[in-house]
Amino acid sequence: MSTTTRTYFDTKVLALIAVAIVINIVGGQFNDLLRLPIFLDSIGTILVAVLAGPIAGAITGIFTNVIIGLIFAPVAAAFAPVALVIGLVAGLLARAGWFKTIWQTVISGVVIAAALTVVAVPIRIYLFGGVTGSGADFFVAYFSSVGQTLVSSVAFTVFGANVADKVLSALLVWGLVRQLPERLTGGYDYLKFSRASV
Repeated sequence: MSTTTRTYFDTKVLALIAVAIVINIVGGQFNDLLRLPIFLDSIGTILVAVLAGPIAGAITGIFTNVIIGLIFAPVAAAFAPVALVIGLVAGLLARAGWFKTIWQTVISGVVIAAALTVVAVPIRIYLFGGVTGSGADFFVAYFSSVGQTLVSSVAFTVFGANVADKVLSALLVWGLVRQLPERLTGGYDYLKFSRASV
């Protein structure tokens, strides 16, 4: 078995992905219950990306959205490419050492939000006409009512909601990684790049 295969697909990483998918689903359902203008469904994806790298993070994101789409909200499955981008970019940022300090983590959240906006805007516009039934739809309507185009209204909304969501999610992961004991983090090759420091 190659190093790459072992890194991404050993039992420990697969178990982490499974737990992270549950974290994502619980976060997403909590958000839906409160109708918040954020999402809370990618904390597990970012955690996997920081611990196990971009491929594992991307897989976590894809499976999260497909499962949510099959069980709870079909709309979520359409945004699987967005979830893939979240895991991929978070893993690349972690590999570059951008989860070591709180300020790097905040910047990483902003970068993740910018990257996913590029993918999410076309999906939201062309498949759903700009609205998806989430709490963020209010902002799309507001921007449109003050003269913005549909594309700019959706882009502002997606980026704005995701900056808040991804910065919060990244900070939660940063804090968690700082507190996890060695017995739980041993064996995750990417942690050496992003073990948060004060």
